[in-house]
Parts: sequence; C-alpha cells; structure tokens
Amino acid sequence: MDIENLIKDTFTAHEPDAPDSGQVLAATRQRLDRRSAVVSRPLAVAAGVVLLVLAAGTVAALNRPAPGNQVATGAGQAGGPAAVEAPAKAAIAELTMPYSLGWLPPGQADYLARRINTGSSAANHDKPVYGGEYMLTVTSGRQVLLVDVQEMRMMPVEHAAFKSGPGRPVTIGGRAGVESSHSGGPGGYEVYLTHPDGGSLYVNVAAQPGSSASAQELTDAGRRVAENVTFPGKTTVTPAFGLGKLPDGLRMCTFDVEKSGPSGPRTGYSVGTCSTLPAIQVRIGEAVQVSGTAGQPVQGHATRYVDENGYRTLWILNAVHDAPIAVAGHNAQAELYAIAEHLVLPR
Repeated sequence: MDIENLIKDTFTAHEPDAPDSGQVLAATRQRLDRRSAVVSRPLAVAAGVVLLVLAAGTVAALNRPAPGNQVATGAGQAGGPAAVEAPAKAAIAELTMPYSLGWLPPGQADYLARRINTGSSAANHDKPVYGGEYMLTVTSGRQVLLVDVQEMRMMPVEHAAFKSGPGRPVTIGGRAGVESSHSGGPGGYEVYLTHPDGGSLYVNVAAQPGSSASAQELTDAGRRVAENVTFPGKTTVTPAFGLGKLPDGLRMCTFDVEKSGPSGPRTGYSVGTCSTLPAIQVRIGEAVQVSGTAGQPVQGHATRYVDENGYRTLWILNAVHDAPIAVAGHNAQAELYAIAEHLVLPR
C-alpha cells in the first residue's frame, strides 16, 4: 500500500470525532532547529533528490470530544429548571506515526522529536511524499547513543549517501540495503533499507560527543533497530494542542512534536491542501517572538496580528500555558482566525 494513502486513510478514519538538547543537536548535523523544525537527513544527498520540508507540521486525527461536565442548577426546587449539560470540550487528539519502532538499545530513551515531514522532488514538486521520523537519545550508564530513524521516500537505496565513508551491501530482515559503520566518524552506523512502499528507510545510530561506542556496538544496535521497524505504525504521540474543524479545502498535512519544554511538548502542524506549497503553519512559539497590533480575542485569549508583505501571522497569547501559538501563512486574515477559533487548547 502506498504510504501516502495509508496515512490519508488512517487519519481520515478519525475525522468524525534531551540530555542537553542544544549539545545533542549541534553535534548531530543540526538535526533539530527549535525555531523551525526541518527534516533531519544525511549531509550528502543524492543528486536530483531534494527535500523541501515544511517547518513543523500531518494528516492527523481530528480531536475527539471529552465527556461533558454538568452545571449546577436549582433542579431540586419545585418548578426549577432541569440540569443542563455544558458543551463538551474537545480532547486533544493523539497523532499516529506511519511506522513503529519495535526495538531500541537498552537504556533510558529520551525522544527529541517525532514527526511526519512533507517533501517533494524536483521532478514532481506538486505531489507531497510523507515520511515519518523518530529522533531520540538512549542513555545507559555513561554511554549515550543518538538514534535517528526516518523514511526517505524519495531516495532509493541505490542513491544512498553516507557521512563517514563508503557503504556496502547488506540484507536485514529480508530487505536489501546498504550500510556504513565508522565509530569515530560523524555518521556512526548508517543503513538504508528498501522501504516496503518505495524509497528507503534510513537508520542512524551514533555515540553522542563525549560518549563512545565501538563500530561493532553501533552496527549491532543499528541493524536490530532496522530489523524491528514495523509497518503500518501503531505508535501515537501526544501533542501540546490539537487542531479542530478546518476551513473547507484545508486539512492537516504534517505534524512535529518535539521534546517537552516548560509549556509541554513543542508542537507544530502544517495545514493546507497537502498537494501544493506553501502551507499554513500552526505552532507553539516564544513570547519574545510576538509582534503586531492587538487583534480580535480568540477563545478568550488576547491576540496580536501582523502582516509582512502578505505573510500574515496571528499570535494567540498564553494559548499553551504561558506560550503563544502562531497561525501564519499567505492566507487571508479571516482564514487564520477560522483556524485559531477551532484549535483544541489544553484545559
């Protein structure tokens, strides 16, 4: 089954209803930009393949309603009004990954990011390709391993590019691929395996700077991680906020849930047609980023609105605890407000 249809079908079915991360990410080819999430990928990419990543951002389940609470009334008095049930507040929907990790190295796993990315190739820029990614560290005693697993749907195995050195053919779990292992190099262990729905699955296991692991340790761990990836995915991710009803013609295209901060998991979505770029970005921001003039209140929260040469940003203040949410894109102001009004915010 094509992964794009798999994701669409999965999420459509639900529509009714680090250690020091700076050190880790700087040491792993700047894999995670806190201000704008991008696809983590090998430093060298095969010619002719380009990933145009949407910052933050997937087709995901719409939010499910939570049980309503009753409002106290004078129902016990003669002739008094009957109890009235308050409108149910929607629950923040879980997000589903397109594949699951069946095995990780022993130790404490700390997820830096879980996301679905959208990209396109130069040859077919109007058709998005969905790719799930897990970024995490695994700590065991004094050893810290960096693990990155992602779908490279536009990169066939024969175009594999490595950071540390040449690759060699390998078969893991019955799937052909190419692997490279250099414990002292920037890549550690890398493998590209044939993806069941086209392209490749990329697995990278390396020692965090300051930690160490032999080439054999990295190879053993990387091969086992790759062997135990299962399709389709059953793993769910809890975002800090959700999307509700979207304007006609728009849907969720991507999501990005990063390591928790003071306001919870840093969450972002891209919203659009999912067939053309650019999309509307809906993400948690920082108070220092807020600018613009006062706008209309949204769900009881003050707002700020700014138009920069047609790129419009609606800031919803204190939307996720003390953090603002930005709804931004080249779309009309009314469309940004329509998305903002239906966001599912934490209680």
